[in-house]
Amino acid sequence: MRQSFLIVLLSMGMLTSYAQESKKVVVPASVISTFAKAYPNVKDVEWEAEGQNFEADFELSKKEWSVLYDAKGNLLQTEEEISAKQLPKAALEYISSNINKAKVEEAARITDANGVVTYEAEVNELDIIFDSNGQYLRTELSQKD
Repeated sequence: MRQSFLIVLLSMGMLTSYAQESKKVVVPASVISTFAKAYPNVKDVEWEAEGQNFEADFELSKKEWSVLYDAKGNLLQTEEEISAKQLPKAALEYISSNINKAKVEEAARITDANGVVTYEAEVNELDIIFDSNGQYLRTELSQKD
């Protein structure tokens, strides 16, 4: 019985290890180089493929960040974690007026390659997107890992 338990436990460990390894993504050298120049002191980076693009998730100054690059290493978007209180006032008013039992679970400031800022508020498994003034743009289904 004890041997059977150990065999099952080891098998599960190997499957978990294999599943984690299969998620590794090969990031082009140009992307890694661009990232390293922009964030030279960041050590623990998790890379994901986003279609044809590559996203780096990391922590900087006690905040969660993500940056999105195309395959040539061009920066497409930067996302910085912010507190819900840092959302524009109009965004907070929209959420409290339009969503039942609204509680902002996460918030982010997103800056695209052209410097255009939008805000994202995760509420009730939805991502609500606002422009830089806090005006509602759209709602998307939250993409939790």
